[in-house]
Amino acid sequence: MMSAVLAFVGALVYGSADFLGGLAARRLRPLVVTGVAAASGAVLLGILAPLAGGTPTAADLLWGALSGVTGAVAIGLLYACLARGPMSVLSPVTAVVSAAAPMLWGLLAGGERLGAGSAAGLVVALVAIVLVALLPGERITRPTAPALAMAVGSGLAIGAFLILLDQTGEGSGIAPLVLNRVVNAVLTGGLATVLVVRAVRSGRGAQSAVRASGALPLPLRSAWLLAITCGVVDATANLLLLWALRAGGDLVVVAALTAMYPAGTVLLAAALLRERIAPVQGIGLVLALAAGILLAVG
Repeated sequence: MMSAVLAFVGALVYGSADFLGGLAARRLRPLVVTGVAAASGAVLLGILAPLAGGTPTAADLLWGALSGVTGAVAIGLLYACLARGPMSVLSPVTAVVSAAAPMLWGLLAGGERLGAGSAAGLVVALVAIVLVALLPGERITRPTAPALAMAVGSGLAIGAFLILLDQTGEGSGIAPLVLNRVVNAVLTGGLATVLVVRAVRSGRGAQSAVRASGALPLPLRSAWLLAITCGVVDATANLLLLWALRAGGDLVVVAALTAMYPAGTVLLAAALLRERIAPVQGIGLVLALAAGILLAVG
């Protein structure tokens, strides 16, 4: 039960990080936000690593580094597919695939078995993920094949991140997460640096590569602070996820609960930005809570 609670809380924290990152991306380019968030998360985890203890093996560090690669790929594909749209179709596709991939891995490759209550909870969870991730008001159009492929690819990369972390040993502490963040920061930060260099060489100035096009009147200092905070919050969610996996939780259950991360974003947007929660999303939030209870006790 503790594993399910940690995973469910972790999902809400992931959603909070997405909310902060989304606000920062109103002023800074998404790639820049991602790089800054990865770096700040790496700093936090690096500080906590000695306190957490553990003696990671070479395999543990390799799994952590590989999860950093999949994390960077997931973010890149997610931004790319959402930019093409329609978000109302592609966002739920990404969320469901991110849950389904590790669930299938746990059941088929990991030999995990579920009781009747947990099985029912998984079905409810998948429905909840779709409903919460829906974006009412978006015009429903058929996505292009490349956009759909990128949405599926992003979901698979997120699922791979979960699977890779699940391979790390309990005695490794949080060292795999540190490697995850460092690799992610190097990849995304490196790409952002390339954009800045190209902008400077072309005479457009570094700020043209950093600021988002059509940026909203959010103070630049606030945007940087939001990006840094996003990384800290996201790293906290990673810790909760790792603890959920190591608290005896099945990968199937943890994956299903973690994929409910849109709920955290929706709730914060409603509380802080006064955005209206659509009826279909409200139903999804209720189902998400019900799924969490079923998975926890099942």
